[in-house]
Amino acid sequence: MGLNNIIKNFLPKDKVFYSIFEQVSGNLQVMGDTLQKAMNTEDHKERMAYFKSIEDGEHKNDELTHKIFIELGQNFITPFDREDIHQLAMALDDVADYIYAATKKITLYNVTEMDDVMKEMATFIQSGINALKIAVSELRNMKHLRDLTEACVKVNSIENLADDLLDKAISRLFTSNIAPIELIKLKDIYQDMEMVTDKCENASDVIESIIIKYA
Repeated sequence: MGLNNIIKNFLPKDKVFYSIFEQVSGNLQVMGDTLQKAMNTEDHKERMAYFKSIEDGEHKNDELTHKIFIELGQNFITPFDREDIHQLAMALDDVADYIYAATKKITLYNVTEMDDVMKEMATFIQSGINALKIAVSELRNMKHLRDLTEACVKVNSIENLADDLLDKAISRLFTSNIAPIELIKLKDIYQDMEMVTDKCENASDVIESIIIKYA
């Protein structure tokens, strides 16, 4: 093997990690937008089509996450710590997983009416993912640290709002006359939807850690 080939093996491949992370955040944005549409349509068939699109998005995210892990195994030099790359990949994948989990439970539990809590949660999820996408995009060169930091702050703020909404929604459930089985169904769905914002915050925390180390 020539010296040039040896050196090439120790160089990052065209900042491949940035590109894949940007694909992941773009895919999550599509999933968030689709969830918002699904929560606000009254047409059951249309909602199921949106849910199928979300399932496809979750599978796509799995493939992209796997691609990141393959690149970690093949690249000796990475743009930031390998542990941070792994943690960010897992956190972003969790966002997709919980969006899909929430829609799957809506289907399995045969919940046909999307209530105000689900709709508001979907709005928080969409906003959180949009802010997270900005933060991921700014990782490539870190030239706009203010935009990056503000995006992370917004993700954290949205998680707090979603957490407050969950607390209030569960409190209302337990003081209502709703049938116990229906209470359990709704509580389960609400919690999965709020968990999406938690996972957005986890990803944001990893990005903030990277900023501290490398900015």
